[in-house]
Amino acid sequence: MASGPLTALVRLTFGNRASQAYLALVAAAAVFVAVDTLLVHREDASFAGVWLFFLAAPTVFVFFIGGELLGATVADSAAFVYPALVLSVLIQAAALGAFVRLMRGGPRPSHPREA
Repeated sequence: MASGPLTALVRLTFGNRASQAYLALVAAAAVFVAVDTLLVHREDASFAGVWLFFLAAPTVFVFFIGGELLGATVADSAAFVYPALVLSVLIQAAALGAFVRLMRGGPRPSHPREA
């Protein structure tokens, strides 16, 4: 199997329990927001979508600041908000993976040494 920087980044993002738990929590919140948006009809707005932004904070706000520098029409569009949300979640999952690796003392070898 190829072992390059992309493989290492994928392992950091998806290859440990902390990142997997975080991504599962984000997926559960996304399902909740989708169900609330599509199936529950209200006269006023729902704040269900705020949970996704709480889970993606603080990196999503860095993207929003960058979007505001590009212009208000860009930052307010769904074509900017959704990818910014997904990228911020993936960045935070990778950061969690890097933190777990740091706490364990570095990467483990893929094959243990034989005595």
